[in-house]
Amino acid sequence: MAARSFWFFRLIGLVALTALLGGAGGIRSGPADAASSPAPSAASGSWTVYHDDPAGDGVAPPVSAVGTTAAVWNSPALDGQIYGEPLVYAGRVYVATENDTVYALSAATGAVAWSAHLGQPVPSGSLPCGNINPTVGITGTPVIDRARGEIFVVADELAGGKPAHRLVGLATASGRIEMTQDVDPPGADTAALLQRTGLTLDAGQVVFGFGGNYGDCASYQGRVAAVPETGGTPKYFTVDAAPGQSQGSVWMGGAAPVVDGHGDIWVSTGNGSVHSDQDAYDDSDSVLELSPSLQLVQFFAPSTWATDNSQDLDMTIAPALLPDGQVVLAGKSRIVYLLNGAHLGGIGHQQATLGSACGDDIDGGVAVVGMTVYLPCLAGIIAVQATSSPPGLHLLWSSGTGGGPPITAAGLVWTMGQNGTLYGLDPATGRIRQQVTIGAPANHFPTPSVGDGLLVAASAENVTAFAAPAPGARPAPATASPGQGAGGQASVAQASNSGPYVAAIVFVAAAVFIAIGWLVARRLRRAR
Repeated sequence: MAARSFWFFRLIGLVALTALLGGAGGIRSGPADAASSPAPSAASGSWTVYHDDPAGDGVAPPVSAVGTTAAVWNSPALDGQIYGEPLVYAGRVYVATENDTVYALSAATGAVAWSAHLGQPVPSGSLPCGNINPTVGITGTPVIDRARGEIFVVADELAGGKPAHRLVGLATASGRIEMTQDVDPPGADTAALLQRTGLTLDAGQVVFGFGGNYGDCASYQGRVAAVPETGGTPKYFTVDAAPGQSQGSVWMGGAAPVVDGHGDIWVSTGNGSVHSDQDAYDDSDSVLELSPSLQLVQFFAPSTWATDNSQDLDMTIAPALLPDGQVVLAGKSRIVYLLNGAHLGGIGHQQATLGSACGDDIDGGVAVVGMTVYLPCLAGIIAVQATSSPPGLHLLWSSGTGGGPPITAAGLVWTMGQNGTLYGLDPATGRIRQQVTIGAPANHFPTPSVGDGLLVAASAENVTAFAAPAPGARPAPATASPGQGAGGQASVAQASNSGPYVAAIVFVAAAVFIAIGWLVARRLRRAR
């Protein structure tokens, strides 16, 4: 009996030792564990178009808070500069680069799920002017059609030794190319064109704008393009379309054309080549409402439109559509206009103006919450409130902070500055409530996005993600700080370093257990 007891306890000790050491070995396999970790639970929705919805209101799906104390992950450095807004869909974050590459990153870790290099980008030195260096590739924010599982981008690439603009649709799951379509307007000087706006969807079409390179060099005409999602002949609306006219850029600080509830398309346009109000109006320096077939429905231009043209005072924000039907418009003149959306009225028929609302240009997408519009002044976000009876505009605050096109999430207004800092501002006062440095952006109009339990923002060549859980959801753990590299490396290293210590502890515990078993067995043998 004693002998059997001795071997019984010894066997238990050996089994315990094996099991415990096996557990320690699992900790050492940190990289595999990190790679297979699931996405945050109770994800807070997708972000599939510039500023979240066709109207471009910049309001995130409900999230309880944004955790800026530590990043959830920081992506690897990508192969080119990022100008567009990150998109979030089905557990992945999508970004495109000026090297003509589209990336799908894991929303859980920031690791590259797939990438697709579409062509040779255009060397900046081969263009007549511009400020994107060293190459021009994909500049506008892509758009995702969730029903098709397809992401669309416009790539500027060398074809036959000259720039060409190509619309490409890729499967969101794999990066496989589903369609490709030449979208250069007939007869255009393709080197003088820049596809800067974000892309949007309307009536089965991909819709976007064309403008010129920074500096308005060479000869180009601003255009709105609409291309069937399955491919086919593009339709165009042309600004400054009369013989001998040029310019009238549709660029909007990178914002996408706005699509209203009826499917009509709203864009703002830049300065045209007509500098005298004695000449015919040329659709420049305006807000235009277009039908899905790109027919002009109505427009507004300030009475100073021709003078504004001569001074390069573009209209450069995404038109802000208010819930009561009014529209807010602004641009480089730094004047904010309030318009009747049902009757824009043509030249000089605004309902109200707010002069000198900002100390710099107002460019890019907006955030709209009720009758308050948060505007992307380059000198810092401003908040303007509109009233309908009587029509009026009121400056609520001027923050002097950030300046990148704002969005709202978790009760704060989020904006990025040229200093590489992401700010969360109090919507009532403009005071800074949260801030974190992620790295300098590549362009003047960086804008974050929210989805899958994350707030994501891009610096020049990296994407950083912060926890932004849906109400009631558990936030994702932080795994890497900004600038550290691929997500998960910090926690993996910690697990790997702690492995030997854990193994030593469990070995000692197992040895003690075996010794106790041996002593018990010995006493039983003596008792016999």
